[in-house]
Amino acid sequence: MARVASAVHLVTTDGPGGRAGFTASAVCSVSDAPPTLLVCINRTSSAYAAVSANAALCINTLAADQTGIAAAFGGRTPMEARFAAAAWTTLLTGAPVLQGALTAFDCRIVARHPVGTHDVLYCEVLGLAEPGDGHGLVYADRDYHTVPLGGAAPREAAA
Repeated sequence: MARVASAVHLVTTDGPGGRAGFTASAVCSVSDAPPTLLVCINRTSSAYAAVSANAALCINTLAADQTGIAAAFGGRTPMEARFAAAAWTTLLTGAPVLQGALTAFDCRIVARHPVGTHDVLYCEVLGLAEPGDGHGLVYADRDYHTVPLGGAAPREAAA
């Protein structure tokens, strides 16, 4: 699977279980009516307890210049330090929305299924953040890579 290129996302949550987040590449579209995404979370993740206790999450799709925040949310960085590394807002559910993400899907978790070491979360999209700009960020071969998006100017040039 290390050879498979996947978009990089931050999955964030806030609610009775607390605020938490993790970097995820296992995210995909399930349905357009209602709009539904799935995301997989390892049950050993530091964010698992919060995600399990909360009813909502936000799937923030990262731009190429956001590798630092991706690394912070993917490693052993303490949860408070992860969130201190960027600017956040919220939409309908109250889950943290990363400012400057390419896109962010504000979701209600509608189903959970355990599979092996992970839980598969089915998430109904309730809102979208204003789209960011820049190129896409993918993870493949154990490293981050830039994917040029049609018409997207790098953030440094978009002034």
